[in-house]
Amino acid sequence: MMLVYGILFTVAGYLLGSLPQMHLIARAKGIDPDAEPDLHAALWQKAGRGIGFAAILIDVLKGVIPIVVGFSLNLPLGIILAAAVAAICGQMWPLFAKFDGEKGNTPGIGATLTLTSYLTATSAPQAYIVLLAFVVPIVIGVAIKLIPQFLAPGQTWSQRFMFGGPASDSMPVGNLVAFAATPIASYCIRLPLEIAIGLAAVFLAIVVRRLTAGLSADLKTATISPARILLNRFLYDRSYH
Repeated sequence: MMLVYGILFTVAGYLLGSLPQMHLIARAKGIDPDAEPDLHAALWQKAGRGIGFAAILIDVLKGVIPIVVGFSLNLPLGIILAAAVAAICGQMWPLFAKFDGEKGNTPGIGATLTLTSYLTATSAPQAYIVLLAFVVPIVIGVAIKLIPQFLAPGQTWSQRFMFGGPASDSMPVGNLVAFAATPIASYCIRLPLEIAIGLAAVFLAIVVRRLTAGLSADLKTATISPARILLNRFLYDRSYH
């Protein structure tokens, strides 16, 4: 019976991740989601900060909800993590958007923060090490990107919070390091093996999505070698650096 519950909970996680709220919000605001390379940024800049924040928050919650519900129902760790990974994959390859979605960072962040915070506060206080290993690279990446932009002279306060500008190097690298560090840290401090496996699955899913999203189109018009394109995608989440 637990196997059936596990399958149903995992499928529910995938369907949750597949919810196309950003596409629906974008179209309601007259934005063509298929024409935007980064829908999160497009909503923030073109639809307003409030709507952009709400869309991002919903994506974060896609990773949070399976963890919270799973622990509330006292489900096994393996099932909880499977559902969380499924939700992240649903956001990347959504059923309701022709299996072409986002990059998985936001639900991945939500799931990882919720999991490590819950473990730290309950059964495994040492999990704060995994939490720090995850948070620190992300914070550094975001700070390198946003602080100079925020402090640039000649801006109104409204403009300082639009957070546009050129593509970032530090944020995708910070995210990559953070997602890679969590399964390693989890294994090193001897948390249950299911946690390290689940966190490793999150990292691998995000890397696969980085490497493959829109790859065929970029290869057709490539001006650099395929190997360099793949390296750029791995490090910077885009084909050209």
